[in-house]
Amino acid sequence: MRKFYLTYLLLLAAIGLTITGCSKSEWKGDENTLEIWHVQNTGEGPGIIERAVGRFKKDNPSFKVNIVVVANDVYKQRLAVAAASGRLPDCFFSWSGGPMFEYVKNNTIIDLTSFMDANNYKDRILDGAIAQARYQGKIWGLPAMNMAAAMVFYNKEIFAKYNLQVPATIRELETVCDTLKANGITPFSLANKTQWTGSMYFMYLATRKGGVQPFNNAVDGSGSFTDPAFVYAGEKIQEWVKKGYFLPGFNGLDWDSGQARGPMYRGETAMLIMGSWFVSQAQGESPEFFSKMGMFKFPREEQGIGNPDTLVGTFGDNFYHISSTSKNPEKAFELLTHLIDDEAVADYLADGRLPPVKDVKFTDPMLAELFNIIQQAPDVQLWYDQSLSADAAQVHLVTSQELFGLTLEPRNAAQQLQDAQAAYLKKR
Repeated sequence: MRKFYLTYLLLLAAIGLTITGCSKSEWKGDENTLEIWHVQNTGEGPGIIERAVGRFKKDNPSFKVNIVVVANDVYKQRLAVAAASGRLPDCFFSWSGGPMFEYVKNNTIIDLTSFMDANNYKDRILDGAIAQARYQGKIWGLPAMNMAAAMVFYNKEIFAKYNLQVPATIRELETVCDTLKANGITPFSLANKTQWTGSMYFMYLATRKGGVQPFNNAVDGSGSFTDPAFVYAGEKIQEWVKKGYFLPGFNGLDWDSGQARGPMYRGETAMLIMGSWFVSQAQGESPEFFSKMGMFKFPREEQGIGNPDTLVGTFGDNFYHISSTSKNPEKAFELLTHLIDDEAVADYLADGRLPPVKDVKFTDPMLAELFNIIQQAPDVQLWYDQSLSADAAQVHLVTSQELFGLTLEPRNAAQQLQDAQAAYLKKR
C-alpha cells in the first residue's frame, strides 16, 4: 500500500487551495445516513467492515450506512477529488502524517479529542497509536485495522550454522555481516528499485544515532536535515554498500516481484529489513522458510542517543477521520468505534493482523512477540515519506536511493532534503 502513498500526497498538495473552499452545504447526505469509504477489498477485509457496520446498524436501526469499497490504487485520487468538491463521506481514512496534517489545516476533518476522551475511550488504544493520531495537541483520527513496524527478519538456521547471535549493537551487526560474507552468504536482502525499502535502513540509522527529535525538529523548522544523525545514516549506508552487505544490483531489484524475498527463502541471504506484514507474507509464500525465521529490533548505536526500543512504522495503518461535512459526527464516531470493537479485534487477529488496542491475546507466537515489541515501544517514527511534505518526501526517497548507489555524498543528500523541507515551510 505504501507505494501509492506519494501520488496521494501530491494530489492533496495540488488541490490544497480548493479544499479550503469546501462548504458543508454541498454534501447531499442526511442526519440518518452515514457513508464510509475503505479499501479492504480482498480476502477477509470486506467482511470485517460489513460485520462492523452491521453491529452499528443493530444498535441504531433507524440509520442507513452506505459502504463504499474503493480500489486501493485509485483511493487517493478519488479522495482528493471528493475533498476538492466538498463531497467527502462521513468517515474515511488516511495514513496519518502529511495528509492528516493537510486535512487539519484546511478544516476538512473534525477534532475527535472530545469523543476519544469520553469515558476514557482512548485508553483502549495503544499510546503509540494515539500519538500518531495527534496533531497540535489534538486527536484527529481513530487508529484501526493494523500496526506495522519495520523489523530485521533473519534465518535462524544460518545464524546457528555460523554460531551467530542476535546483535544488540550496530557494531555487533557488522560483525555478523562480516562473518556471513566470509562464508559466501549475502547479509541483507534488499530490492530498492522502489526506494522505500532502502529508506527503512536510513530511518533506523538516523533514529538510532540521534533519536526522533532531530527529525521532528527538521520537519517543523526548528532544526535541520543537515543534523549529524542524518549525515551519519548516509555514511553508514555507503560503508555497508562498499563492504558488499547487499544483494548484487539491489538498486534495480523490485520488491513486489519477490527479488528480495526469493533469495531469503532460498538461504542465499540471511537478513531482511521489512515491515511486519512480512510475517504473514513469508508464511503464505514459503512455509519452509517461515519455520526457521526469526526477527529482532534494529540494533542500537553505541555512540548514539536514540532509544533502542523506538520503532519505525505506523501504529494503526488506517486512521479513520470524520469529515467536517458530516451532518451527524456523533453517530459517525460511534460507527468508527465498531471498526475496533472486540468483535472487530477478533476478526483482525483471525486475519493475521495486529489491531492497535491494548491487552490483545495471541495464539501465534511470532505475532505475540511482535505485539509485545510494539506495545513496549516508547516512540514510533512514522515512515519519512508519510511524515514529510510531498516534495520533501520525494527528495528523501530519491536521495536515499542515490546514497545506496554511491552517486551522492551524504552531506549533499542531507542538504537537498533540508532545502526541500525549507521550501515547503516557506510556502506555508
